[in-house]
Formats: sequence, structure tokens, C-alpha cells
Amino acid sequence: MQPISSRRDFLQRSGVGFGAVALQWLFNQPTTHAAQVASHAPRAKNVIWLFMEGGPSHLGLVDPKPLLNQLAGKPLPASFKEPITAMGEKGSPILASPRKWKQHGESGLWASDWMPHIAQHMDDIAVIHSCWTNGINHSGGVCQMNTCIDVAGRPSLGAWVSYGLGTENEDLPAFVVLCDNSRQPVNGVRNWSAGFMPASYQGVRFGGSQSEPIANLKSPDGPRRQSDKLDLLQFFNQQHADSRPQQSELEARIRSYELAFRMQSEAPHAVDLASESKETERLYGMDREETSAFGKNCLLARRLVERGVRFVQLYHGTGSKWDSHSAIEENHSRLCRSMDLPVAGLLTDLKQRGLLEDTLVVWGGEFGRTPMSEKGNGRDHNPTGFSIWMAGGGVQGGQTIGATDDLGLYAVEDRMHVRDIHASILWLLGLNNLELTYDHKGRPERPTINEGGFNKKIIGA
Repeated sequence: MQPISSRRDFLQRSGVGFGAVALQWLFNQPTTHAAQVASHAPRAKNVIWLFMEGGPSHLGLVDPKPLLNQLAGKPLPASFKEPITAMGEKGSPILASPRKWKQHGESGLWASDWMPHIAQHMDDIAVIHSCWTNGINHSGGVCQMNTCIDVAGRPSLGAWVSYGLGTENEDLPAFVVLCDNSRQPVNGVRNWSAGFMPASYQGVRFGGSQSEPIANLKSPDGPRRQSDKLDLLQFFNQQHADSRPQQSELEARIRSYELAFRMQSEAPHAVDLASESKETERLYGMDREETSAFGKNCLLARRLVERGVRFVQLYHGTGSKWDSHSAIEENHSRLCRSMDLPVAGLLTDLKQRGLLEDTLVVWGGEFGRTPMSEKGNGRDHNPTGFSIWMAGGGVQGGQTIGATDDLGLYAVEDRMHVRDIHASILWLLGLNNLELTYDHKGRPERPTINEGGFNKKIIGA
């Protein structure tokens, strides 16, 4: 009998496959396949990213600009550099904003009447007014907001977090994606891709029915027959991988099969909302038609972080619906009605359960909107100055960071590029964006491409 040469050899001879997954998991503890390069004590354990696809108007939500109404109908003042816009309209007049604004909470942060429920949480929220990006269109903007670069091919932030920290629940993915309708956001699965890293770090899209939260997860053959088939497949995969140790994709595929088998029993429980009270459902707006879909996803996000999922990304307005080149009042009014109550419910629920302290909530889109009009009643893409906000996870609420100019066109104070946003999120999780590396083709790759830094103002320092 040949001697046992490796742990994998031992597991194979012991009847490995999916019946021995628990043993393999024990061998892998405590790293859970994570890089484990925490550089400092984390303030957050999990992230919930509320991604408003299409580019919501900061000018109508959290960044009031009285000068808009004073200059309405007039051209952009000559003192402003003429921006490059997606639609290329030159000389468009300033568009007024009919929104009503109020200061909220002890902090007195401003919020418009488009988000009355989120406004009640302003003391927990840090609004970053000075964001900017390079992506002028949706494809590049969404790509950069997820990967720090406006062309495809790099790992998403969720994949980097999954790689750096792993998951606290070995039966669920570390990175989960939720969309609010059957459509995919622009760029599709590339938004939650692992890029050049092993596929085991990419996001897993949840959706569909409660009994099958992940498409094709259940086997029509039944668990016993499926287990036998997977055991045989595992044996062949492992033989193939052992002879090609340099190909990490093979190891990633084996891990994905193992995780899929475990998820078949755990995922339905995680998405089973039947155990939630009617009061909780009302909190998220699940009793109302216009808020039901996104409310369900927000509640599901809370259930996932409770179970140790590290990074949950929720897309709202899937299919660039925040993209209001015309009729912005009608467009944003409808979208805010469907988004505002569920997001406020999520913040309330996390806080009541003691989860907000460890969970970083991020809200924003790929860019903002211009102060100039388009088609008379809409606004074009604005990557040069826009707002996002953060709450929980060690963030000091009740503050604004940075500023745009008097018309909200350019970020002018304490400017934060997408790379700085990612670096700040990673820092809150205990990761240094320049120390977290992955070797790819002989060079160390970093999540923010050797740039970007943590903004200490986020924690009030």
C-alpha cells in the first residue's frame, strides 16, 4: 500500500467527496480560505452595499443647492469649466429643483422630501458629498464603482473582501448579490466577478423562489443519487487537479462544488422569511406593493449578515432605472417611494438587533446627475461630483464629508475617488488596501491598483 502523501490523498482514501465535506472544513479552519492579512482591528465585520443603478441625483436627495433655482433657465456660468457629458449636449440651461429640504436629527443634516424615512436616520449617517469617478457612461461607471477601474477584468470589491476575510458561515457564500427584478444590472455578472482571482471568491446571485434561492441549486435526482454523482465527479476533478497544481481554477471549481452541496440545505433556511413577524415585514414595507420587492431584499440582507455572509450587494432599479435623462421628477419620485422605506427599515432593524455596530451600510450609485437640464426636464450623467452615504460599521454618523461647488457639478473639497471609497471600506473591515495583495502573473495586484487611501473623517478622526 502506497503511503499517504497529502491531506487530499488521505481524504480520498477515506471516502472523500461531499460526504466528507465537514472534515475538510475542519482542516481548513480558521482561515475559511481567506488571505487573513488584517492590518488593524476592524470596526465592521460585514458590508451591505445598496447600489442605486443608473445614477441617482445627489442634487435632489442629500446635496441641496439653492443656486439651482436662482439660475434656472440660464446657461452654466462662465466661471464653471464646461463638463464632458454622456449625451454631449452643450449650452443646456440650469434645471431647477422643486424638492423641499429639511434638516434632521441633532446633527441637522439636510435631506429632501424624496427620502422622508431615511431622513429619520441622519444622525447615524455620514454623507460623502465629494465623490468622483472616471466612468462617464453606465458600463464604465458601474464597473469602476465595483472594481476601481472602468474596464472589465479586475475583481470586484466584494471578491476582494471575500478573499481577504472569508466567511463566518461555511455553508453560505462570503459574497451574495441581490437584484430587485429579473433583469441584471449593466455588465451583468462581471460586476461581482472575481476577475483574475479564483472563482470561489466571486459573488453568488440569490433570487427566485424561497424553496430555490439559487437557480439550479436543487437536484431533480434526489440527495442520495446526487451525492453519489458528486462523489465520482469529485474523484475525477481531484485526480485532474493533483496533476496540475499550478492551475488554481481547478481548485476553485472543486471548492464551488463543495459549497454548492452545503448550500442546498442551508440557503433555503437563510431566505425563509416565514419566521419573520408581521411587524418586521411592515418595517421593511413588504405589506405594500411598491416597496415589497426591495423590502424583501433588504430583509434578506439582514438575515444573511446575521448568518456570517461577509458582503451583500443589493441592486435597486436594476436595468439603469435611476438613469433620468428626461422626466426626472417622475422617475426619481417613483424609485424613491420603492427604496426609501425599505432602506430605513433595514437601518432600524440592524440597530434594534445590535447589528449596525458591526455592519457597514453603503448607499449610492455609479455617479450623480448634472445641474444642467437634458431634454428640458431631465439631467445627464455627472461623474465629476456626487454623493454616497455610509452608516454603521464604525462610521461616525451625523456628519458630511467634502463638498461640491455651488451647483453640485464638481467635487471641490476633500475629494474622494472611487479608489478612496474602496480603501475606506476595506480599512473599516480591518484591511489595508495597499497590503492586501494577490499574485497574478508574477506581480502583486491590489484592490485599489496601488492608489487610494482611507479617509479618517469617516470615523470622525
